Amino acid sequence: MRPDVWQLPLVGGHPAFDLVNTVEPRDGAPPHDHLSGPAALLGWTVAAGLIDGDEAGRAGQVWRDDPVAAEAGLAAVRDVRESLRLVMFALVPGGEAPADPVATGAALVRLHERWAGAAGRAALVLGGGDRPGVRLTYGTVPAMLIPDRVAEAALDVLRTADLTRVRRCPVADGGCDWLFLDHSRNGSRRWCSMADCGTSAKARRLTERRRAARTGA
Repeated sequence: MRPDVWQLPLVGGHPAFDLVNTVEPRDGAPPHDHLSGPAALLGWTVAAGLIDGDEAGRAGQVWRDDPVAAEAGLAAVRDVRESLRLVMFALVPGGEAPADPVATGAALVRLHERWAGAAGRAALVLGGGDRPGVRLTYGTVPAMLIPDRVAEAALDVLRTADLTRVRRCPVADGGCDWLFLDHSRNGSRRWCSMADCGTSAKARRLTERRRAARTGA
């Protein structure tokens, strides 16, 4: 049984990678999209920390009043997700056919266009309290708040993350192909979650060893 999007594990180490992980599997089987509609997207965005409760209330109200805007927002987020997936899978091969450079280049163009639109709707605001100065705030238009925050997150991970630390949970060893940032000290993390894919893979290997031992005996 698949988890609801609100219970989907956030193991990517960055919201942009957790977004890519909202579609599974990526191994050629019929995929399941956890962002099944605007309501699911709204809930996931809060869980991922891209928007807060007040922002979710404003965006949700606009989307309920304008279903066309809601579907457009969902389509924009899915476009960012698939574009980022193409780019990251090109940077972090997983054993499948080599990435198509034309498709990867087109994905980068789409990501830039989505970010440029989000930046055009952003606003400079004065910081207060312990955050003095001026900062750029994305998501000032409620109908586009979520797509704009997602576009900001995608650009942030491409510009600031240590991409040498990006991993894909190894499908060949029974993993799920989710993306994650390896924050371990020695860079040796293999699994999206040791409690999930890692434990399953270990149990499967143990079963195979026992079966082989019985066959040999």
